[in-house]
Amino acid sequence: MQRFYDAAKAVRDSFLMLPRGGAARSSAKMLLPVFGAALDIGYRRLRGAVFSIQKYPALYLADLGSAGVALAVALLLRYGFAELSTRPETASVLLWSGAQYLAICAIIFPLSGLYSRNWKYGSISDLLIILRAVLATSLLLISLLFFSTRLIDMPRSVVPMQSLLLIAFLAAARLSFRADEIPLARPVFKNGRRNKGMGDDHQVPLLLVGAGDAAELYLRALARDPNATHVPVACLDKNADQLGMSLRGVPIAGRIEDFEQVVAELQQANRRPRHVVFTEAPANFGETASDELLRSAERLGIAVSRLSQPTEFKRAKGDNPYELRSVELTDLLERPQAALDREAIARLVRGRRVLITGAGGSIGSELTAQVAACEPAEIVLVDNSEYNLYSIDMTLAETLPNVTSRSYLCSVRRSQRVEEIFERHRPELVFHAAALKHVPMVQMNPREGILTNVIGTMNVANAAKKYGTLAMVQISTDKVVNSTSMMGATKRLAELYCQALDLQGLETGKGPRFMTVRFGNVLGSSGSLIPLFKRQLARGGPLTVTDPCMTRFFMTIREAVELTLQASAYGFEKQLGQGEIFVLDMGEPVKIIDIARRMIRLAGFTPDQDIEIKIIGCRPGEKLYEELFDETDKRITSPVPGVLGAVPEPIPLPTLRDAFARLQRHAERGNDPAVVAVMRELLPRYEHEAAMTKPPAVNKKRGRLQPARRSKPGGPRRQIYQNSARGGLRLPD
Repeated sequence: MQRFYDAAKAVRDSFLMLPRGGAARSSAKMLLPVFGAALDIGYRRLRGAVFSIQKYPALYLADLGSAGVALAVALLLRYGFAELSTRPETASVLLWSGAQYLAICAIIFPLSGLYSRNWKYGSISDLLIILRAVLATSLLLISLLFFSTRLIDMPRSVVPMQSLLLIAFLAAARLSFRADEIPLARPVFKNGRRNKGMGDDHQVPLLLVGAGDAAELYLRALARDPNATHVPVACLDKNADQLGMSLRGVPIAGRIEDFEQVVAELQQANRRPRHVVFTEAPANFGETASDELLRSAERLGIAVSRLSQPTEFKRAKGDNPYELRSVELTDLLERPQAALDREAIARLVRGRRVLITGAGGSIGSELTAQVAACEPAEIVLVDNSEYNLYSIDMTLAETLPNVTSRSYLCSVRRSQRVEEIFERHRPELVFHAAALKHVPMVQMNPREGILTNVIGTMNVANAAKKYGTLAMVQISTDKVVNSTSMMGATKRLAELYCQALDLQGLETGKGPRFMTVRFGNVLGSSGSLIPLFKRQLARGGPLTVTDPCMTRFFMTIREAVELTLQASAYGFEKQLGQGEIFVLDMGEPVKIIDIARRMIRLAGFTPDQDIEIKIIGCRPGEKLYEELFDETDKRITSPVPGVLGAVPEPIPLPTLRDAFARLQRHAERGNDPAVVAVMRELLPRYEHEAAMTKPPAVNKKRGRLQPARRSKPGGPRRQIYQNSARGGLRLPD
């Protein structure tokens, strides 16, 4: 390599000898950096090529031998051995051409990257490396022979034949690195054992449900793992077209509905599965089919698991990316994922300072994880729970240590403390997830709901406006719609305040975007339905359900946060939804009693026999049916996949500020009746401690749910807006 440095030194000396100020020196001065960069790149490529040969010396020699054999076979096919023996001058020219070709291959092969990758994990895309190397060597051979012999003794058909043979030889050599995965008669899994019988107690026969990409990756991982004890014996799939085929040597024996029949056939062949593994979410195979398979597996004494996806977030390092885990209710309720524009989400967050309130809660912690993964300049975590804040701070430090973060133990009720944090960090994006969310608790403590959900939101929004935030996103709930609970009413006021600030920015042409994202229940959040049912199951029951007809919308936390970020990205980047509420598409509502029954079956019991389901009646503020749109909301079509749009009837900002000041004063004094009175002035249809006991009426003409009660046009709330616009209304103190 010393020659490179000598050449560079010689070029530099030649440049210094040129006369100062001359045109030659000026041109050389411009070209010198280019020449130096090219020299450096060439040196690095050559050094990398030499190093790669040292890793695969045997493969390198085998490739050169393959190149010689391919050329010799192509010449013999073209000339024949008898003809070459009668033309010694041609044979000598061809031998010299072969030597030149081997010299070309000796240089081009390492430079093309044939030895700079681990071929044990090679794929179809790596075939392009081989094609590129063979094409380069063939073109150089043709060029060399053309200028030296004008291709007189080299037939033009030899090069294509030789190229095809060489591609086959090189590919075969690399395929040998994966010889342990190649099945002979039956698939060979781990330790060279063939799947003929299940006589070894250490082998656990598996029946896979789903024969898609996830199943193929799992089978490939099993074939490479010498210590794995799971042996797939068959697959079930929802696609009838695949029946009778095989996936990496494992037969696709039937559809999901054929589960018991397939198990019986495998038992006769001494290959009865001891484990059923869903390779994707059970909900993807249909609710009825999944539930029936679970019941059949329970009856036959076969364990059921779900395959963890390799891309799922894992807190512990070194976890097996294809480990089996128990089937959870979230798997049964999971829906097909809406198309996500991850690049738009990354553009929203990357390089910006982000503040998240309620960062330690269920939604806040997932927001923190997904935002931190998008490379923000800084992430500021705010929470009033010491333990929650500590947990998310430690998780962030362990999983993404390169992300700059700062944690503040702070209640959003304290406006001065909130402003201190905003002044110090000047966040560009704010996600407001801090709230009191449990309906019965807020119903019994209305003043606390006002101070956190209403005044806390106002404090965060005012600070965002004051300190130059680009956008604030508030997390809302479907309980704001036709609300009969104090919690829903307080969140409704928070929505209206953010809407008023957003409309003010639209009128003035300046100020941050204020966006609200509304969605229903999330599965597995702290204090929610599923953790409650799990605790009741652990005690042996009963599972308590308020009403057999009660339904709720459900969504996984991950999906809710992803759609929230996508709606926020579109709203900010494309200035969509001014004064609009983004409503996540929650799918169809689910009966609570059906969830209780599913959880009992997942635990291995029979509903109403082993575990009782007890009906306890609705609590104050609860409704039987949740809705996503208020009767006064104007529904609009949103361009964001998985997101709908609603435009509530606005209340002017001065009216809201005046009412919020009185709400705060009454709440701090502990005057709950006065709090409820002001709430009713802003939300005339709100009735404290009243519960909806009848389902919404169905408008048969439009085919959609309508609220049970409807305010008259020009009613109290519209009158508030009209009078306030004229400046002639002040709500009574």
